[in-house]
Amino acid sequence: MAANQASTDVIIIGAGPVGLFAVFQLGLAHLEAHVVDILDRPGGQCAELYPEKPIYDIPGLPVCTGQELTNRLLEQIRPFKPEFHFGEMAAALAKTEDGSWRLTTDEGRVIVAKVVVIAAGGGSFVPKRPPIPGIDAYEGTSVFYAVRRIGDFHGRRIVVAGGGDSALDWTVNLAPIAERLTLIHRRSEFRAAPDTVHKMRALEADGLVRFELGQPTGLKGRDGVLEAVTVKRPDGTSFDVGADVLLPFFGLTMKLGPIANFGLNLNENLIPVDTARFETSTPGIFAIGDINTYPGKLKLILSGFHEAALMAQAAYRYVHPDKTLRFQYTTSSSELQRLLKVA
Repeated sequence: MAANQASTDVIIIGAGPVGLFAVFQLGLAHLEAHVVDILDRPGGQCAELYPEKPIYDIPGLPVCTGQELTNRLLEQIRPFKPEFHFGEMAAALAKTEDGSWRLTTDEGRVIVAKVVVIAAGGGSFVPKRPPIPGIDAYEGTSVFYAVRRIGDFHGRRIVVAGGGDSALDWTVNLAPIAERLTLIHRRSEFRAAPDTVHKMRALEADGLVRFELGQPTGLKGRDGVLEAVTVKRPDGTSFDVGADVLLPFFGLTMKLGPIANFGLNLNENLIPVDTARFETSTPGIFAIGDINTYPGKLKLILSGFHEAALMAQAAYRYVHPDKTLRFQYTTSSSELQRLLKVA
């Protein structure tokens, strides 16, 4: 099988808390999973939009942050060794001759599985495009909304725009390999983790980062090759920063994206499911978490965990139609405890 092709039991679209817990429930049923997420890290909305925001309604955890919850879930699913494909969007889904599903990502990766689980929250996170005239001509060649291969930026003149975690994280990580790195933000205060801001300021003091107050308003270059970024200062004046690459990190917005073209029944951009299996109108495709809808639906992480448990029981029947799944408790089953490596 080619390097960008894989076969597994279940494909999970979305690596948020519900998608991660689905890995656990599927693992208890001896089902392997590949997880696809457009973000460059696990955790979904919890980790990307409010990693430090406290959450108070997770059973057994009186309080935890979005990032802490993500870390705990990753620890919990480690025994099942899921395969993650970050920075990739689920672009197309088709049925194969043997009844399996063939998922293709926007990076050309192909994954084949008997079951697809959509755990994409409110949809795919799509980066917010800055209002710069003609920016689309540079996207993919000089303007990037995510860093997928850090080596691609070695020795480049980089401009990072933004003041959140992504902007500061990549400023810190790219500064040592860049020819020159300039961070642009409209304020001198940042929304990133204090430790990351401290690291950025240390790099600035060492001359590895140049920080400028302002916002990018224009791009100069030709044929998609960037030469300079025009920056507007708070006082209204402008100046140019020589650059080969612009990395705008202005947050994310949620769109249903290609999932809308998967042939599923939709109700106001949500996917109706039954409440016994959390299966969609298409056999073999399930939807759990905030992206689904049914009578009495509550958009809670807790609800998504419950949905993942019932989904896994139903998914087993597609992967092993000739076998019966014996329901077991982790507290008393030596088989499950060996799976979890606690026996």
